Amino acid sequence: MGSAAPLFIPAEEVERHLHRASLLLPGLEAALADFSAGAAGGVVQPVRTVVPVRRHGGFLGVMPAYSAAEDALTTKLVTFYEHKQGSAVPSHQAAVLLFDPRNGTLKALLDGSVITAKRTAAVSAIATKLLMPPSAEVLCILGAGVQAYSHYDIFMELFSFKEVRIWNRTKENAEKFANSVDGPVRVCSSAQEAVSGADVIITVTMATTPILFGDWVKPGAHINAVGASRPDWRELDDELMKNSVLFVDSREAALTESGDVILSGAEIFAELGEVLQGTKPALPEKTTVFKSLGMAVEDTVAAKFVYDSWSASN
Repeated sequence: MGSAAPLFIPAEEVERHLHRASLLLPGLEAALADFSAGAAGGVVQPVRTVVPVRRHGGFLGVMPAYSAAEDALTTKLVTFYEHKQGSAVPSHQAAVLLFDPRNGTLKALLDGSVITAKRTAAVSAIATKLLMPPSAEVLCILGAGVQAYSHYDIFMELFSFKEVRIWNRTKENAEKFANSVDGPVRVCSSAQEAVSGADVIITVTMATTPILFGDWVKPGAHINAVGASRPDWRELDDELMKNSVLFVDSREAALTESGDVILSGAEIFAELGEVLQGTKPALPEKTTVFKSLGMAVEDTVAAKFVYDSWSASN
C-alpha cells in the first residue's frame, strides 16, 4: 500500500479555519522568541532564496523552516510580480507545503495567500501591541491591497482607535476599501494628510521609492513597514529610518532584503523576538519602526494551526 495522497486545503478552507488572525498570536509570539534565541530556540530557517524572473518582471521566493517547538516542517513558495494597474492577478501568490518531520512525507498543500496575509498582519499586531504609544487614537493605512484588509481586520479586533484613515495611489481603491470594511474609514487625498498626527501607521504598498517621510510623522508614533521587500525598494525615507528606533523580525533578513534598512544605513535596535524574550526593551515612548519582511517560521505556525484545526473538524 502506498502512502495517502497529500491533502489540499484551498483558500476558502484556510480562511474558514483561520477566520481570525488573532488565533495565531500565541504561536507566533512563541516562534518569534524562539527564532531570536538562536540554536536553543529550535527554529531552523535560512534567509529566503529569491529567483528573479527578469523577462516577466517577477520573483519566486522559496522559504523553508523547521520549528522544534511545533515539530513542524514547511516550505512556502511565493511569487511576486509588479502588475500593471488594474490587473486581475494578485501581486503575491503562494502555496505552503507541510511535511511530516518524522519521515519527510508531504502531508498537505495549503493555499499560501491567505496564510501570508493573516500571519503578516498578526505579526504587525504583535509589534504594535509592544511598541505603540500608550494612548494611540489614530490609525493610518497606506495602501489598499490584500494586506490592508488583513491588517485592518486584526487591528480593529485588538485595538480601540477613534479614527482610521487610508490613502492609496489609486483613490478609487481606497474608496472601495472604505466602503467594504466594517466601521468608518476616512479616505485621504494624500499620504501626508493620512499620516499627519497618526499614532500608528501601516505601510502596505508596492512602492519602490519612499512614500512616507520623517518630517510628516508625529514624534512617538509607531510604524509597521510591510512593503518594499527587495534590497532596492523603499517605502520610508532616510530621515524616518535614521531618527526612529528600528525593530525587525530577522536581523539577517533585514540586512539582506530590506532596501529601507540597507539603503538608509539605519541601525537595527532589536529583533521583535528579543523584545518578547525580555532581553531588549520595547521603548513605546520613542518613534518606532517595525520593518516586517515575513519569516518562514511564521508560515510554519500558521500552516500547522490550519492543518490541526482541519484535522480536528474532520
